[in-house]
Amino acid sequence: QLQLLKLFRLFRYVAQAWRIRFQHGADVLLYVPAPAKRSAIVRDWLVMAFCRPVFRRRVCWFQATGLGGWLETRASPLERWLTRALLGRPDLSIVLGEWGRQDAVALGSRRIIVVPNTCPDPWPTDGELSLKERAHRASVRASSREPAAIIVADQPSEPLRFRLLFLSLCTHEKGLFDTLAGVLLVNQRLAESQSRVRVELDIAGTFPNPAERAEFDLQTQAPEWHDDSGQSLLRYHGFVEGRTKADLMQHCDCLCFPTYYAAEGFPLVLVEAMAWGLHIVTSRWRIIPELFPPDYDGLVDPQQPHQIADAIEKRLFRSPESALRRRYEEHYTPAQCLGTIRWALLEID
Repeated sequence: QLQLLKLFRLFRYVAQAWRIRFQHGADVLLYVPAPAKRSAIVRDWLVMAFCRPVFRRRVCWFQATGLGGWLETRASPLERWLTRALLGRPDLSIVLGEWGRQDAVALGSRRIIVVPNTCPDPWPTDGELSLKERAHRASVRASSREPAAIIVADQPSEPLRFRLLFLSLCTHEKGLFDTLAGVLLVNQRLAESQSRVRVELDIAGTFPNPAERAEFDLQTQAPEWHDDSGQSLLRYHGFVEGRTKADLMQHCDCLCFPTYYAAEGFPLVLVEAMAWGLHIVTSRWRIIPELFPPDYDGLVDPQQPHQIADAIEKRLFRSPESALRRRYEEHYTPAQCLGTIRWALLEID
């Protein structure tokens, strides 16, 4: 019944596209191709079988990666022929980075442009104050390393906490369990050095797999997830949006996103974290290194908790990443990204 409902929706959208084509004279079809999943690619075949003949020009806007690799290594000869016959030779392909160019090439795109994804600037009116508060907490953590700081009994503990945020689907491939392991390693090192600084982990997202939720619950019951006073070093928020999500971005110190998800396209959460001026620890995976400056030292290899721990530890006493905030302003604002797409669409003959 669920599949029939999806099929009904697909043909409803096709009918809407036909109506717009003939009532309003729109002759360019902008389409988002499927990731490298057979069921989604079959959907693309159906859509293009009905829409390709009636639209004069076609634009593919790739939001996921892996289609080119699927065509070359896993698709059967018939699947390869159908995909290239129905989706191939678009007049324009928009890819999110150089990594995604191979998918557009595999479809024989006549023209390819690189345009990263964007998000509205979330910077609040008191954004500079937020950066100052983070800088103050970093200064307090740094001063706690001085021998004289050990005898200060009334120093508040909150600034000595480094708040790390994981915001994504809660799965192995998105890096949740590597993040857990990395945080435990950092806190173990801090305890062994007799530092009072600790890393607190905020987790926001849903568990699509009950087995992974059970694994998470089991791991986080360990005593290592509490400090010496018995306070928890972990908070699970579930799915967040709106004000709750903004509060986490504003009050945490660092985003950790060590993904190795096979169909990772352009993780928008990284751009959002840049816009908030957060430290970022993420993986050298797919398109991700292209988002950062060439010398950025927050990139780690996939499935390497020790590297995650090292990258977090480097940031415990640093001031906020104002350079990443500037990178958002220079590369990822809606005006820049959407302006490039508008220019490219107007250039279609």
